[in-house]
Amino acid sequence: MAIIEARGLTRDYRRRGGVLRALDALDLTVEPGASIGYLGANGSGKSTTIKMLCGILTPTAGTIRTCGLDPVPNRRRLARRIGVVFGQRSVLWWDLPLADSFQILAAMHRLPASVWRPRLTELMDELALADFLDQPVRELSLGQRMRGEVAAALLHSPELLVLDEPTIGLDVLSKGALRDFLQRERAERGTTLFLTTHDLGDVQRLCDRMVIIDHGRLAFDGTAADLARITDAERILVADLTEPVGELALPHGARLVDLEAGGHRVRISFRPGAVSAADLFAVVADQARVDDLTLTEPAIEELVARIYTRPPTA
Repeated sequence: MAIIEARGLTRDYRRRGGVLRALDALDLTVEPGASIGYLGANGSGKSTTIKMLCGILTPTAGTIRTCGLDPVPNRRRLARRIGVVFGQRSVLWWDLPLADSFQILAAMHRLPASVWRPRLTELMDELALADFLDQPVRELSLGQRMRGEVAAALLHSPELLVLDEPTIGLDVLSKGALRDFLQRERAERGTTLFLTTHDLGDVQRLCDRMVIIDHGRLAFDGTAADLARITDAERILVADLTEPVGELALPHGARLVDLEAGGHRVRISFRPGAVSAADLFAVVADQARVDDLTLTEPAIEELVARIYTRPPTA
């Protein structure tokens, strides 16, 4: 059974002067244990999608099932099976010590002490919470609070963890530690991750698949390799040569970008749809002795930008 199953999912908002369609006939399937990066510009429909899969909003049309449940009428049951982290909103009690928030949340989920205390101990170790458990949430740094938010969302061991901008405002070390923890949580417990973010480093580190929406419509669903292929983005082959070369005869779809180190290093740009990396290497090796070879993939930011800027389809 899919963790998330949406068919024709649509949401309209009535505004003065007309109707705004925030999400337009979205089809989406997320299998258990998957890690999905759900991407889109501001106003593309990401938050609307999250609110519908959590049961906060009712679809205007179409259907959605989360953990096999219709979210709106089963919102309480669903809350026991999902965890949600909003980067700019808190589920923690601002004026209470962090430890008290966990105890309150355990009571809300009706977790016996024999279940939630060992789980909290595990999360304290993994997220290094012990040093500030007794501090009021309002006194925590952003990095400390975000670790507390993630622990709160995982205290009841949900099947699905929804993360909305979880690393916003965090420094490099805090981001790295949180990403490492989420990778371990998924590997060890099979937790499904559904991540919305503008930080594509989160996607590269955490997600196997990207879903991109644009103005409420599905624009892309696949892997980073799929994205590179459909956007026809160029890759760079860098070859270190034993002897310098002045020029190389290259196949169609490849071009010499630069000669460096007196001709000992060549940079060649090529389109995978026109020529493969293996074939290009063979062409270079026929003309020069190669000591070392590296292949540079296009930046994921560039690939996502291409999705947004390509002409609309009919």
